[in-house]
Parts: sequence; structure tokens; C-alpha cells
Amino acid sequence: MPQFLYKARRRTGEVVEGMLDVADRGAALMQIERLGLFPVTVEAAKGGATAAAERRTGTKINLVSLLPASVRESLTRKRRPRLQELATFTQQLANLLHSGMPLTVALQSMSHLESRGIPSDVSKQLRQEVMEGRSLSDSMAKQSHIFSDLYINMVRAGESSGALVDVLRRMAAHFQQFAEVQSRFKSAMVYPAMVCLVGFVMVLFFIFFMLPRFTEMFKGFNVTLPWPTRVLIGVSSMLGNIWALIGIVLGIAVVAILVGKFCKSPRGRRRIDEWKLKLPIFGKVIRLNLFAQFARTLSTLLQNGVPVLTALKITEQVMPNRILKEALAKAREDVTDGKTLAQPLARSRVFPQLMVDLVKIGEETGDVPGALANVADTYEGELQIQLRAMTSLIEPLLIIIMAVVVGFLLASVLLPLFKLISSINAQ
Repeated sequence: MPQFLYKARRRTGEVVEGMLDVADRGAALMQIERLGLFPVTVEAAKGGATAAAERRTGTKINLVSLLPASVRESLTRKRRPRLQELATFTQQLANLLHSGMPLTVALQSMSHLESRGIPSDVSKQLRQEVMEGRSLSDSMAKQSHIFSDLYINMVRAGESSGALVDVLRRMAAHFQQFAEVQSRFKSAMVYPAMVCLVGFVMVLFFIFFMLPRFTEMFKGFNVTLPWPTRVLIGVSSMLGNIWALIGIVLGIAVVAILVGKFCKSPRGRRRIDEWKLKLPIFGKVIRLNLFAQFARTLSTLLQNGVPVLTALKITEQVMPNRILKEALAKAREDVTDGKTLAQPLARSRVFPQLMVDLVKIGEETGDVPGALANVADTYEGELQIQLRAMTSLIEPLLIIIMAVVVGFLLASVLLPLFKLISSINAQ
């Protein structure tokens, strides 16, 4: 039977040490909890070469440190989980707590559940922090690469109000709704992207494989080629010339570098965000998505007891558009000065009048979170309609564009053929 050395604390804070004969580390942790202790460290007393080396040297061997720097970086690189992954994690934790499990036991179970995008070590570290006396929200604050300020503040509000399970469930629904909106938006873009890709490949195939054969055929005849054919032959010759191709690549690279620098500058990012809101077809979809995200986030925070100024600050940080960030920053300043929320929203001229009116009604009735939830439902429903309309508009537009491209390619081949046939008949 394996042996495990442990160090734990009593409820009085006294540190105790000992050894257990159990099957594995999980069983050791359960045994320590049955003794009424809070485990600090649990390590195998006997093991392979690594454990023996640790006992001889008194230090732990970090195998990752022996790897090359590039490999260590790829192994330790962390990414934020997707909304769907965060929704699944939150819902699982809420279900375990709702079943009556203590928080530490629920986090221990979470470390064994499949939660894609969130490593099991996260749950283990959260459990360790909670067992050492920290709150769940403070423990999550140390995992900032996983949990955002929005998440942490909502958990803190749930802990303060004693309704952590309800908060987690509402948060899971919140992330699920945004994940569905993102999924619908991406699905609407799949068909246009595929059509553009097929069209691009078709044009390249025609220019590099079909057109040279027709060009060789026309060289033996004294036929003046029409302008569509001459244009395509010029493009084909330019792409086939290595120096011309290098010049094009360098030109594109220079433009890309300049555009990248502009996009990274504060002025450039603001101009791009402003331009996105004014796009002819996609602008309305982007605006609806941003308004729904603002209303849903602020409503969820206020419903869970987060103070209005803190909720506005978190919502401002969450918003991806700088125009809306600036409007929310100014609104937060005005609310600090004692003004209502509807007044600065109206003065910003960024938010639609419908949203301002509903927020004003919510302030008069004392139910701003409910009014914002109504706003979010309204814009999310309108967003779905607009996505379907945009898809319906893009499909025939792409068909027309593809028809023009194909027609141009066919004309560049058929027109010289007709000329050739006419010259032969004339002779």
C-alpha cells in the first residue's frame, strides 16, 4: 500500500504532520478531511526515481525546467476559455453545489469532470485556496487568465448574499446566451467565406492552367484579342514573372505593416471601432450585438447585487468597442455625480432611444436590472432577425458576383474563339 506524507492545519490553525497508508492521493485527501483537518501538502512517501531524488536532495525536481525554452513556453502558454467552455464549467459547479455538496468537495469533484478549455489544475488550486480559508472569489482572482473581473465580482456578490448557486446558474445562462449569439454570427459567415474561397481558387486555376493553353493556340493566328483576354493575359504574365511577384508581395507587406501599426495605435483602434458601427450591411449587426451585450452584462451584474458603479466599470472593461467604452466611462462619471443612468446614456448619442427610454422606465419603477434584461431580450431577438436577413441578402449578392466573374472568364475565352471562327469563314 502506498504511503503519503501530509501537512495539514487544525481549525485552530495548528499545523500537524503525519503519514497515511492509502491507495492514492485522492484517498489521502479524503482521509485528512475525515480527521477534521485542512490539508496543506500531500506527497508520496515512496515512489520512483523522482521521489527518491527529492528525498535525497530535499528539493523537488521540476521536469519542465529541463525542457528547451520554446517547448516550455508552448506548454505553459495559457488562453482564456471560450464562452461555451466557461458556461459548462459554471453550470457543473452550480449543479454540484445545488446537490448539497460542500464547496471543497464540489471543487474536488470538478477536478475529475471533463471541462474542456479549463484545466483540472484550476479546480485543484481553487480547492486548495478555499481550504486555506480564502473565499471562492478571492481564489478565482488568482486565476485571472481563466476568470474575468465580471465573473469574479458576480461570485463575490453571490457569496455576500448567500445565493452563490443562483448566481452561478444565472452566470452560466449569461455565457450560454452570448455563446449562442457568437455561434449564429459565425454560422452566418460560413457560406460567404466558402463561396469566396471557391471563387478565388477557380480564378487562379483558370489564370495559371487554362489561359496559357488558349494563349498558345491563338499565337498561330493573326487575330486581335479582345480586352478581357488581354487583361487576363497581362495578369497571368505578371504573376508568372518572379520579379513582379516579389514586388507585389513586398508592396502588400509594406501596406500590411502600415495598416497594422495604425490599427495598434489608440487613434487607429478608435477610428476602426467607429468605422465598424457605420458599415452599410454589417454595421447594424455589430451595433445590435454590442447593445445586447451591454444590456445583458449590466443587468446580470445588478441582479446579483453588484453596486452600480462597479457594475458600470466592469461592463466598460468587457465591451470590445472603444466608442461604447468612452460613453460608459462618461456615464459612470455622471452617475458618480448623482445623475441617473438614462441621462448620460441619452447624451452620449451612442445608445438608441429605445434603450434610453426603457432604462428610464426601469429607474422610475425601481427595476433597472429587469429593464436592462428586457432591452437585452429585444436586441438579441432583433439580432437573430438581422442575421437571417443579412444571410439572405449576402447569398444572392455573392451569386451575382460569381456570375460576373465566371462571365468575364468565359468572355475572355469565347470572344477570341468567335473572332477566330469569323476570320476563317471570311477567308
